[in-house]
Amino acid sequence: MNNSSNNAKPVLIFPAGMPRSLEYLERCLRTGQAVIGSSSLAYDVAKSSYPDWAYLPYITDPAFNDALATLIAQYKVSAIYTPNAVAWSYLNRRLPAIAPNVSLVNASPILEEVSGYNTATRRGRQLLEKPLSLASNVQPLPCASELELSTLFRHANIIPGMCDDEKIGALCEIARHSVAGDIVEIGSAYGKSAFVLARLARLYETGALLCIDPWQREFTVQHDATGLVDSLVNEFDSDEILRVFEMSLLPYSNGKINYLRLPSTEAAKHYANERDVTTSAFGTTTYCGQIAILHIDGNHNYEAARADVEAWSGHVLPGGWIIIDDYVWPYGDGPQRAGDEFLSDNQSRISSAFVMGTALFLQLH
Repeated sequence: MNNSSNNAKPVLIFPAGMPRSLEYLERCLRTGQAVIGSSSLAYDVAKSSYPDWAYLPYITDPAFNDALATLIAQYKVSAIYTPNAVAWSYLNRRLPAIAPNVSLVNASPILEEVSGYNTATRRGRQLLEKPLSLASNVQPLPCASELELSTLFRHANIIPGMCDDEKIGALCEIARHSVAGDIVEIGSAYGKSAFVLARLARLYETGALLCIDPWQREFTVQHDATGLVDSLVNEFDSDEILRVFEMSLLPYSNGKINYLRLPSTEAAKHYANERDVTTSAFGTTTYCGQIAILHIDGNHNYEAARADVEAWSGHVLPGGWIIIDDYVWPYGDGPQRAGDEFLSDNQSRISSAFVMGTALFLQLH
């Protein structure tokens, strides 16, 4: 059966008003999948969100099975989505008899809801069992606990972004091998790596996080070699990305997180001359003016990457770290060229250098 015929046959979402039901509804609407919502409530506020709606009795009602079979036949329902654990268990057992050609599209909600936490727990445990060996010039602080590391992985992976678990693991290690000072991130987007840096700074008492990002479409043009990255520029809403960033970081701010909505080189001038940053989202945050960890993940065009390194690297303390993200980048070599130039020009200042995943990590003397 082709996709168009699949999309023409609706998926029944029941109960339709649960948060996960509404998330699944949005996914279906984006992909053109036909849906019908259903609830056992006499009045459900979610009804207006659905293109089609039908009432079903509670699954404890003897009339439920026949009502479901009638609904499936009437609307030619192809599958059922339910995030309710009791409803899922009941339908998983009884659906073959009620409607043999209709299946559940999701796995057990109980398993789905905890799977991310289980994965994060495994990742935290692995990090403790096989820590990254660093040739650092800073005496490391004791490693965070398995629970703290697992929590970091879980919360980080709820936030949109390209910071993978391998890089998060490396960030965990350099954070405890760092001096104290400000943490500065160039290019924060939705805030995934910013959250990681902020949480690590809290665990190891490093300092406050300052995020630099213009959150403006014209600054996202990368001039990548194939144009594949730049072809997506118009797909992003910069204000929406900033709003997601604020929502992602606000619960963890505690007066230690803020941002400058400026191009990197302009923000560097502010940082050099001002200690306070104030936004409506985070209030006022005071910085020390010396950087412990500098994470560069801004525009990947060579000139922009080099300008970021030049504008900010001079503020990094001895024993501090510079991270150049996407040093290995399939769409161009801007970050790599900027990183290699810094390595070549500052050999006497660098005590440790390694590539983990796609990022270059450098520690200064």
